[in-house]
Amino acid sequence: MSKLTVAALQLAFTDDMAANIKAVADLVREAASKGAEVVLPPELFEGPYFCRVEDEGLFANARRTEEHPSVIAMQELAKELKIWIPTSYFELDGPHHYNSLAMIGPDGKIAGVYRKSHIPDGPGYEEKFYFRPGNTGFKVWEGPSASTLGVGVCWDQWYPETARAMMLMGADILFYPTAIGTEPHDPDLDTSRLWRRAMIGHAVSNVVPVVAANRIGTEHGQRFYGHSFICDERGDILAEFGAEETGVLVATLDLAQAKKHRAAFGFFRDRRPELYGRLVEDR
Repeated sequence: MSKLTVAALQLAFTDDMAANIKAVADLVREAASKGAEVVLPPELFEGPYFCRVEDEGLFANARRTEEHPSVIAMQELAKELKIWIPTSYFELDGPHHYNSLAMIGPDGKIAGVYRKSHIPDGPGYEEKFYFRPGNTGFKVWEGPSASTLGVGVCWDQWYPETARAMMLMGADILFYPTAIGTEPHDPDLDTSRLWRRAMIGHAVSNVVPVVAANRIGTEHGQRFYGHSFICDERGDILAEFGAEETGVLVATLDLAQAKKHRAAFGFFRDRRPELYGRLVEDR
């Protein structure tokens, strides 16, 4: 394990699923041409962020993993380009619906599926109407350059428990696909700086690089604020976008160096699990 080149995509989406998938595919190709071995698109990139309202008709858009157009397209692309693509999608599983992510490897196969653990519910982000809480537990996957990839989805990114759990499972880098923007209940509240600080905090307290991909644009009055970024294990920003850019962020991470820094800080050496029982008590 040494160096790994990763990418985060940032773009806006429309009601045209085919056009959205093509736009993502074009940026994936650009990222791969710049050497990216793992390319992260934003959350639920097949269309607009539909969870701003509760509409039972939208359940019809969910698909089984093996039948979802986003997953199929990224499988074909990953195989062609020989890269990894963590792919977010609206999953149908029998009577259940999940906000899921398929980890697609360079052979075009699905290495596994993660179902979003933390489901938000509030003005403009009414996900509990659509998604059952994930039942997969946190997941990590063996990736390129002998790395281990950890992925949380959007609301998961606010929870230190998510990051720490993936680190204890051996993650060398954390990825967070996202769809987040303005708050309908408080138009003056810009959470972009909080959003970024939370994930940079995960990077610092776990001594691990973090990659975050968000959407941009205005959808039915809701503005998505972008600010996608890649930071190293110190929390230092290696590549970033603002609120309007469309494109690809690429950075090369020294995972061997991060591993040495992680050992030297002693955060995992000095853990006291016997004192943390309160963390798993629901009261």
